[in-house]
Amino acid sequence: MKIPEPPPPFGQILNQLMASEDTEHMVRVLGSNVGPVDSKGRYLHWEKLKYIVPPEGFSPEEYWLATKKARESISKELPFQDKNRNTFSFCVPDILHKELHWLDQNAAGSITMDRPITNPHTRDTYLVSSLFEESISSSQLEGASTTREVAKEMLRQGRTPKDHSEKMIYNNYNAMNFIREFKDEDLTPSFILELHALLTKDTLDDPKKCGKLRSIDDDIHVVDSSESTILHTPPNANTLEERLKRLCAFANNATQEFIHPVIKAITLHFMIGYDHPFVDGNGRTARALFYWAMAKQGYWLMEFISISTIIKKNPVQYAKAYLHTETDSNDLTYFLIHQIEIINKAVVALHQYLERKAVELNEAEDLLEKSQARGQLNHRQLSLLKHALDNPGAIYRIQDHKTSHRISYQTARTDLLKMSDELNLLRKRKYGNAFVFIAPQNLRERLSDHGI
Repeated sequence: MKIPEPPPPFGQILNQLMASEDTEHMVRVLGSNVGPVDSKGRYLHWEKLKYIVPPEGFSPEEYWLATKKARESISKELPFQDKNRNTFSFCVPDILHKELHWLDQNAAGSITMDRPITNPHTRDTYLVSSLFEESISSSQLEGASTTREVAKEMLRQGRTPKDHSEKMIYNNYNAMNFIREFKDEDLTPSFILELHALLTKDTLDDPKKCGKLRSIDDDIHVVDSSESTILHTPPNANTLEERLKRLCAFANNATQEFIHPVIKAITLHFMIGYDHPFVDGNGRTARALFYWAMAKQGYWLMEFISISTIIKKNPVQYAKAYLHTETDSNDLTYFLIHQIEIINKAVVALHQYLERKAVELNEAEDLLEKSQARGQLNHRQLSLLKHALDNPGAIYRIQDHKTSHRISYQTARTDLLKMSDELNLLRKRKYGNAFVFIAPQNLRERLSDHGI
């Protein structure tokens, strides 16, 4: 990956305008009605804007100058500086206002619609699925190579991770649950260190670095996938304690000026990535803190989505969002827009998933329409039945069922025993000291025996 071309310096363009001695043209450029986005509503970095047809009579550089002036007029400074003591800032163009408003309406507060994720009897099933997805995808972004199927099996069974990749995923799952438990607490440096310790337990080359800030002896750089190009060198390790304190103060609303909660959450994400306070696990920590910040501010829908699943589909754009900010005067707007787009895609993916699961449950209920089992299966059993119909020979364990639906062991046991002993929809077999339940090859015939 190449580092984006930095924009031409403001002063350089102004000097060229003044040197032309064309006062009328200079006034036209500096007083133009060019806005912060292009004609298509895009907030473009110089590397793309220079190829856009500029207003008549403007050079690409003059178009950039007018665009930057428009952005600066609506810009807000953040209480953070880069490693050269230059301030970070952001602005909220109309496209961002619109998306933030949509999130406020659809991801926070009380939603009374009858949806599976607002139904107290079914919401935990979908919450577990989301936690699985985020834990796996966030770890895969950082190099975990275990497949989703194997990883989900490990998490459902609660078995000990077998290798480095499984440990990363297992740790991420524990960290996400930790965040849910402490979402109402203020952010402190010790909270961030504990979160990092959970995320990196037994996965670092040097175990002593787990839950510890990097030191001046740690030569840390962010490189591209080929490791041939240094994309980012983080701030000096000596500044990390102070930077972490400032980050916590920002997160805890210790600033005078109002900043939208979603912007604050995404800024936390960005600053952990920029500061890179740890030798490893910075990306996972950054994304986990984003979830903490969103949950603390009441954006409850975020518990049911996975941003890492969407980021994983195009990690280059994720990296570019960081680089666009760093190469354009620390303008965080690029990263804000990228992350809002990621959140929107994740919400759409959630709706599609819920629709798909609703269809599956309806199909299972239709199969039971004329059966003596009609009306006797709850949503957990219906979901398992649909899976069993599609996967003859699949094995189900009480522990798996318990974890998948966040229910007690006894409730999970009752669910499966009813399907095997009472309704004859699963085969029960002794496996060691426990029972397992198997989807029979002739499950559809067994349903027919019930009267279909």
